[in-house]
Amino acid sequence: MPAMTASTLRDLEHHSAFVERHIGPNDAEIAHMLGVVGHDSLDAMTDAIVPGKIASRAPLALPDAMTEVDALAKIRKVAQQNTVLRSVIGQGYYGTHTPNVILRNILENPAWYTAYTPYQAEISQGRMEALINFQTMVTDLTGMDIANASLLDEATAAAEAMTLAKRSAKSKSNVFFVADDVHPQTLDVLRTRADGLGIELLIGPAAGAKDADTYGVLLQYPNTFGRIGDHAEVADAVHARGGIVAVATDLLALTLIQAPGRWGADIVVGNSQRFGVPFGFGGPHAGFMACRDAYKRSMPGRLIGVSVDAAGNQAYRLTLQTREQHIRREKATSNICTAQVLLAVMASMYAVYHGPDGLTRIARRTHRFASILAAALGQAGVPVGDAFFDTLHVTGVDADALHGKARDAGFNLRVIDASSVGISLDETTTRDEVVALAKLFGAEIDIEALDTATTDALPKTLARDTKFLTHPVFNTHHSEHELLRYMRTLADRDLAMDRTMIPLGSCTMKLNATAEMIPVTWPEFGNIHPLAPADQTVGYTELIDGLEAMLVEITGYDAVSFQPNSGAQGEFAGLLAIRAYQQAQGQGHRDICLIPESAHGTNPASAQMVGMTVVVTRCDKDGNVDVDDIRAKAEKYSDRLAAIMITYPSTHGVFEEDVVAICDIVHQHGGQVYTDGANMNALVGVARPGKWGSDVSHLNLHKTFCIPHGGGGPGVGPCAVKSHLAPYLPRALGGDGEVGMVSAATHGSASILPISWMYIAMMGADGLRRATQVALLNANYVAKRLAPHYPTLYTGRNDLVAHECILDLRPIKDATGISAEDVAKRLIDFGFHAPTLSFPVTGTLMVEPTESESLHELDRFIDAMIQIRDEIHAIEDGRLDREDNPLKHAPHTAMQVTASEWTHAYPRELAAFPLATLRHTKYWPPVARVDNVHGDKNVFCSCIPVGSAEDEPEAFSEPDVV
Repeated sequence: MPAMTASTLRDLEHHSAFVERHIGPNDAEIAHMLGVVGHDSLDAMTDAIVPGKIASRAPLALPDAMTEVDALAKIRKVAQQNTVLRSVIGQGYYGTHTPNVILRNILENPAWYTAYTPYQAEISQGRMEALINFQTMVTDLTGMDIANASLLDEATAAAEAMTLAKRSAKSKSNVFFVADDVHPQTLDVLRTRADGLGIELLIGPAAGAKDADTYGVLLQYPNTFGRIGDHAEVADAVHARGGIVAVATDLLALTLIQAPGRWGADIVVGNSQRFGVPFGFGGPHAGFMACRDAYKRSMPGRLIGVSVDAAGNQAYRLTLQTREQHIRREKATSNICTAQVLLAVMASMYAVYHGPDGLTRIARRTHRFASILAAALGQAGVPVGDAFFDTLHVTGVDADALHGKARDAGFNLRVIDASSVGISLDETTTRDEVVALAKLFGAEIDIEALDTATTDALPKTLARDTKFLTHPVFNTHHSEHELLRYMRTLADRDLAMDRTMIPLGSCTMKLNATAEMIPVTWPEFGNIHPLAPADQTVGYTELIDGLEAMLVEITGYDAVSFQPNSGAQGEFAGLLAIRAYQQAQGQGHRDICLIPESAHGTNPASAQMVGMTVVVTRCDKDGNVDVDDIRAKAEKYSDRLAAIMITYPSTHGVFEEDVVAICDIVHQHGGQVYTDGANMNALVGVARPGKWGSDVSHLNLHKTFCIPHGGGGPGVGPCAVKSHLAPYLPRALGGDGEVGMVSAATHGSASILPISWMYIAMMGADGLRRATQVALLNANYVAKRLAPHYPTLYTGRNDLVAHECILDLRPIKDATGISAEDVAKRLIDFGFHAPTLSFPVTGTLMVEPTESESLHELDRFIDAMIQIRDEIHAIEDGRLDREDNPLKHAPHTAMQVTASEWTHAYPRELAAFPLATLRHTKYWPPVARVDNVHGDKNVFCSCIPVGSAEDEPEAFSEPDVV
């Protein structure tokens, strides 16, 4: 055997690197695909696609790629710099035990974390059942009529409640009253949101709302200091003036105290974090909103409802799924575009696992410990507030000294002011901890004796007297075996990335590598309270600073805020920075935002939310933004121009030639350039927006940088800016800064930032560039292979696309009646999630294969699309009926194709196995095509009542017609 040379060793190390695992096609496959596309190398193809004016020639100044082993070892050292103390800080965040069966089979299970938003109902039945459980859990506990399938966090949910109330109230007032005992982060986010919308906040004691002329009020129940107030009189007074009552609450407390809906709440919001989701230094956690039935059509966010499929069986779907920002665009008051689905699923499964009795036991145990500790402090002469659930407001103490003493004993208390502290107990509290906490105040206690002598501190007049979680789903799966099987059953009804390519344009469904996911559940990241002292979060600081430096280098910007916990929140933060900067320059009158007509609906909604006026610019026949129209409108509004919002590469999937000229035009007229980062996966290592003239972007870490979509969330949308905008990024809670908080936690969904850190560290500069190039290659390969069958609507320079291609099915519909939706549904029979349907152009499919799909998987998708085109040809030439054909009736369930009677004119075999390969691996959709119109006319959004499979929910008997 010849001696191993150094070059051979380097070659071996190269092929064992993570880059080779992340990128789907190997070198030989890449060469083959380049031949199809018509280029000799990835660099030659890249030069042909990316305009020279923006192309980055120099390599990224990032370290070399690390192996998975080395990267995990390095981030382990980072994590170990965090100090995990027992945080009893509360303020909306509480210790909780994540049941191991949920940890392993939901949070750590790719069947759940790699799924996409359930727009395709037929392949999303499992996660939608979990979400309808979440909605039922929230409505039951809050006493409201309807709940959505989660919001981003409690503070932003409260901001959404403020605007929902504004849309819905009969009062003509422009004042929103906020009780001064809401959580501080909620108040900060409300101030930020109210400012851009011109809403006046009035802050004062909750009782003051009785006499205030307001359109709505926000109360905290229990309040931030733990006290449970009786707000029935306030609610009556607000209602008498035509106002709306919003309440921020705690789900665990509601197992013991009266539901807000019972005493007058109209909207109820909060955070489901303590239902099995770790602190995570602030997120991600699933916020919630519930409201009265009258407001459901104005409700922000996603709503899971019940409809029927083509066979008449009940099926779940997104109800009223055309969200407000797409209907009203620049008139929208919400830019919500995502949810926290994975975390909502965890919280719902926590409720399923424990059931009403188990949740009540957890709540009673928590309250007993709080009552015993309060009694002990009272005996020691330490004043403690009354009427509480789990939180003690301790006054008359030296707060700083006590906090230092507590830290020495292993606890973090909440320092409220110089003479008072807060102590919040929770599910994880132990007897020893109660003894240790009492000792901090000089109290020696006998827990058993105090337990016998101490009464509850819950107000008797507010004791819960209504049942909750009575549906069998919450009373069946209490053994681990039963819950395990239930979760597996739901997962089997879905299609996620663990089964198949999800070729969604603009959504970048790429590999979420296991090595990237592993650190998320380490206690050094998961068990850190978002308000833990800075000297306990050194590891998080290093992680966040390091990731910021990585993204600065990749994007060409100068600073990054990770506070926005969705892409739309990142848009909002970026526009707030622009507005604050211009105000500081004495240009606060600038209020015009130019937005191309092809833009995603969140763009105009975000602009409106910061007080800007949207002016729409045209696109040309090739799908490019019309530069002449931009120039004309920039000149017309020169004195008022604040910004332009563009997406690059464009929403139409091409690198437009004139992006630098657009930036120059806007700057010449005093405006700033906002570049939507949704398509950053086509730019990393190839071009840097901060270097071609853009001033700000949001970055979708859940797209380009590998944080999983989680069935529709979590998302992370950090805001990246040039140096002149850096002072105007969202401030920390309690920190300095011109711009307030946009999310509840200073660093947003911090516990999932290790995913992106790991991805960049393991890819390195060369790997990141290669990933982008292969993403471009894969998209062009799909476009070229499908060109004889489906024309690509838009192409860029040299007749190439960027990272995605739009397939135009409109001529097919004109000729045959087969729509893009029919093709999307037929793809389910082949085991594929559909591409993006009818966005940005109605009647099209937008395909983004990403770099992590192999040649085999790309060809499998292409084969499916060609077979579907052959079926359409059969309709054209009369071999298949125009109405009774496999496309019009897709998808086909196992029950349909195995039924004793087959009524269709085409064979069962064609319905079930249109390609021979499907005989070996077949996904069977659990339902046939879902009736969208029925679901919107008959809104029913809770667990289906138990009965025969054919019975419709009672609510269906009275259609709620749109």
